[in-house]
Amino acid sequence: MADVMAYNDIEATAARIGIDLSQLDLDSIRLPPGEDFGIISDDEDVYKVDNSELDSGFGSIIVVDNLPVVPLEKFEKLENVIRKIYSQIGVIKDDGFWMPLDPETNKTLGYCFLEFNTPQEAELAKERTHGYKLDRSHIFVVNMFDDFDRFMKVPDQWAPPESKPYTPGENLQQWLTDEKARDQMVIRYGADTEVLWNDARHLKPEPFYKRTGLTWPLFTDWVLQSGEAPLRSIV
Repeated sequence: MADVMAYNDIEATAARIGIDLSQLDLDSIRLPPGEDFGIISDDEDVYKVDNSELDSGFGSIIVVDNLPVVPLEKFEKLENVIRKIYSQIGVIKDDGFWMPLDPETNKTLGYCFLEFNTPQEAELAKERTHGYKLDRSHIFVVNMFDDFDRFMKVPDQWAPPESKPYTPGENLQQWLTDEKARDQMVIRYGADTEVLWNDARHLKPEPFYKRTGLTWPLFTDWVLQSGEAPLRSIV
């Protein structure tokens, strides 16, 4: 009834300002993107559904693998042990523990799911307990539940990795290629820094490079990185 009255008001207003509604193609009217001019859509309530659960995903859930496989009578004992370990790291939700059973043997399957209050607690639990040694035969393997999406995307068929052309890097052992098998040394005196070839067959070293006024660490770093005179020894 309210809709009929509203439409009657629209018709009256249109007639008053000289608009023939029968000549209007209402389906052709489009509002600019992002603009509703204060007109709330009938479907607006669809977008107001609380999606907090969907937004959070499964980031608060971890999967703990390599647990002992136990019969039903030991289920509660194992659950208490797991809860004791993980409750020291974060708050486990009231319904945040699930350890599935094999319907045929009525034994656990060797893994469980734990849901924490926050993704941060779940990440910390994974970091601290991955590799945790429960006993000699059971070392925890912990993964984020969200990671399984990535695991499932691994192709079934192996494909060889893309080979990249070899690009030679800096030769850090260039001093070994010296034809005379000499070492190098650095002498610092006053404001001067000098690099010399040290040849055991000669009484005096052979000067290679000399610099005045440059600080010692800056100069030696430059020499080391230049590739022209890598240092063998410092005197």
